[in-house]
Amino acid sequence: MQTKEKILKILNSTDSEIIEFMKETSKYRENNIITYSKNVFIPLTEICKNDCGYCNFKKSPNDSSAIILKTKKEILASLKEAEKYGCSEALFTFGEDADEEESVKEKLSQYGYENMIDYVFDICKMTLDETKLLPHTNGGNFSYDNLKKLKEVNASMGMMLESSSERLMTTIAHNKSPGKNPKIRLETIANAGKLKIPYTTGILIGIGETKEEIADSLIAIKKLYDTYGHIQEVIIQNFTSSPGIEMENWIEPTFLDMVRTVIAGKLLFKNTDVSIQVPPNLNRDTAQIFLLCGADDWGGVSPVSPDYVNPTSPWPTLDELKRLTNDAGFRLTERLCVYEKYINETWLNELLLERISNLS
Repeated sequence: MQTKEKILKILNSTDSEIIEFMKETSKYRENNIITYSKNVFIPLTEICKNDCGYCNFKKSPNDSSAIILKTKKEILASLKEAEKYGCSEALFTFGEDADEEESVKEKLSQYGYENMIDYVFDICKMTLDETKLLPHTNGGNFSYDNLKKLKEVNASMGMMLESSSERLMTTIAHNKSPGKNPKIRLETIANAGKLKIPYTTGILIGIGETKEEIADSLIAIKKLYDTYGHIQEVIIQNFTSSPGIEMENWIEPTFLDMVRTVIAGKLLFKNTDVSIQVPPNLNRDTAQIFLLCGADDWGGVSPVSPDYVNPTSPWPTLDELKRLTNDAGFRLTERLCVYEKYINETWLNELLLERISNLS
């Protein structure tokens, strides 16, 4: 059966067909280990040029509670607090092209910077120099040159593809978000591959896409992996509604939509070392089932900071995560933000390898 046909068969499966596909995923599980990364989530700014219909992160510069741009002192304090809790990953997020906004430009100028990339570079370098944490930057699309610069001070990087559907650019989900153009996002992910950056990406389901578009999105990610080998994990994330967003009354994907998509992702990436990740805080009551569908990673989980992208969905505690994992017959194991296969001089520079060696 051709790849897309198989994915669509899974995505449209019902009743006992779903059970059979779940059984099939178990054939490709090499061990009973489920991984996670203990992180601190630090939003450098909540300003963003995109305005997605489902977004819980972006704030207006006129919002008195908005983070316009954190100071180095604030960031270092958060990193030092995370260090006390044994966190190994510093997840730096920020709105795409935030420095196009005047308020962010002004802050950057006050701090002695001309643009966001230079500031992020110094934040990541500070993290490596003054803490034991490893930077992982997720700030949307970057040019090839900017990715090349950030590679020097990031153990890994990431950006959700979300969807390869150009049609969604005309819908409530993305019609005010130029940065969600799939051509641009696929180019960014490809450039990360050319630069040998260990990378995390994934899809978001339930925002108006068709099953065929889900299949196309997964296949697009697989093609990038086959070409460059840099994708270490694929996130299958479900849209969740919350008060105040434009898509507040949008119908969320069903539990079985998630089950089928996780299975499809696992079977597409069978016989590879790419992890399939499902965010546990967005699926608290159903998280265990996804382990039986082939998911083998919980992603970043923080004991010290909320999920700023999904603020209404608190993290499970690490004890709770361990209990859920063990109860399903698996073993929870902490990992770094960069997977072991990438910890070598082909993928990382001497500075990063030294910091990882000291951390180990």
